[in-house]
Amino acid sequence: MLRLRARLLLLIPLALLLSFPIAAQSHATTDWDVRPSLKFDTLCALNVLSSDPYYLEYYRADYERLAKQFKPEELAAFANLKRRIKDQNGGIISAQLALYFSAVDAETIPEMIKVVEDSSALQRNLKATPYYDEEQWKVYDASRPDLKAALLALERIHFETDWKQNALPVVEKARAAITAELPRYNIVPVIEAKLGKPLASNRITVYLLYYSEPHGIKITGTRFLTHYSYPFRIVLRNAIHEMMHPPYDLAHDAELRKDLDSLRGDPYLMNKVEHHDPSFGYNTLDGLVEEDSVQVLEEVIAEHFGAGHDSRAYWREQDGGIHVFAVALYSLMQEQHFTGNAEAFPAFLKRMFREGKFGKGEIERRNQAFFAGLVIP
Repeated sequence: MLRLRARLLLLIPLALLLSFPIAAQSHATTDWDVRPSLKFDTLCALNVLSSDPYYLEYYRADYERLAKQFKPEELAAFANLKRRIKDQNGGIISAQLALYFSAVDAETIPEMIKVVEDSSALQRNLKATPYYDEEQWKVYDASRPDLKAALLALERIHFETDWKQNALPVVEKARAAITAELPRYNIVPVIEAKLGKPLASNRITVYLLYYSEPHGIKITGTRFLTHYSYPFRIVLRNAIHEMMHPPYDLAHDAELRKDLDSLRGDPYLMNKVEHHDPSFGYNTLDGLVEEDSVQVLEEVIAEHFGAGHDSRAYWREQDGGIHVFAVALYSLMQEQHFTGNAEAFPAFLKRMFREGKFGKGEIERRNQAFFAGLVIP
C-alpha cells in the first residue's frame, strides 16, 4: 500500500485557488492511497459470473476459465443475483454489494460469508452513512441466500488463488504507474469548495481492481473503485467524480426535494430515465439527476486541473446520450460563470430552479443549442 500527499501551496496555482474559494474547515492537502482488493474484486466478479452479456464483452476469457469449475446450482446462484438485483430492480450487482460491504471490515471470502449470514452489523453501519435506502436493503436481504451460495462456490474453487495468479500481477503493475502521477493533483480542497462542505477525510483511497470494468464505483467514505486499465486521466476524473456523491442532501433539503420532483413533468428528461439500457444504471429520476450533477462538477473541476475533455462528444456518446440534465446544467454553469464564483453547488442548483432555468422545454432547448455549438440567449 502506497500513500501519497499533494501539497497545496506547491501544486495548485494561485488563480485556481481564487476560482474555487475554500470551504470553512476544509482540508489543505490530498492524501492518496492506492491499493488492490480481493474483497471488491470478488464482488465485481459476480457481474461476470452471472453470465450477463454486458460484462462478458469485457471478461469472456475469465468467465470461460472460471465457469467450467462451478456446479449447475452454483451457476444458478450467480444468475439469480442478476435477476433480482439488475433485471427486477434496475441495480448493478457490483455497485450495490461493494457499497454495502464497504461498511464492514470483512476482507476475505470466509469473512464475507459470515457477514452474509448475519448482516445486522452491516445494516447498522450502513444506516450511519448517506447511502442507506430501505427498499434497496430489502433487495439485498432477499439476495442473501444466493449471495452466500455464490461466495461459497468461489471459496470452493479457490478464487483467491486464481485472483492472485491472474489479476493481482497486472493490477500491481498499473498501480506503480498511477502512484507516480497522483501527487501532482491536490483535488480535495477544490471539491470541498464546490460542495460547500468538507469531506470526511482528505485521504482518498483508490481500489484498483481487475473485475470492475466498465464501472467506477463510489463506496462509503472517501473511497472508490476503478479499473487497472483505465488511463491515468480517467482514474483522476474518477477520483474527482466519486468524492462528490451525493452532491446535495435531499433528506434534509425540502426545497431541493420539491425542485427535483418538478422534473417529473419534463417529458424530454423522463424519456431518458424510462428508455435506456438498464446496464448503465441511473434507472430512476433521482439517480440520473444526481449522476448528471456530479458529472458536471467533475467536468468543471477536471478542466481546471488540465484534465477536461470534449464535453460535446462525451455527452453525445456517454451511456447512449442519456445525460441531458448534465448538458443543461453545464450550459448554465458556463452562462453563470459558476467556476469563478464562491457559490456552492447546492445553492447554485436551487437558484437555477427559482429562476426558471429548468422550466417547460428548457432542458431540451439547452441540449439542442449545446450540441449545435450555439450560445443560449
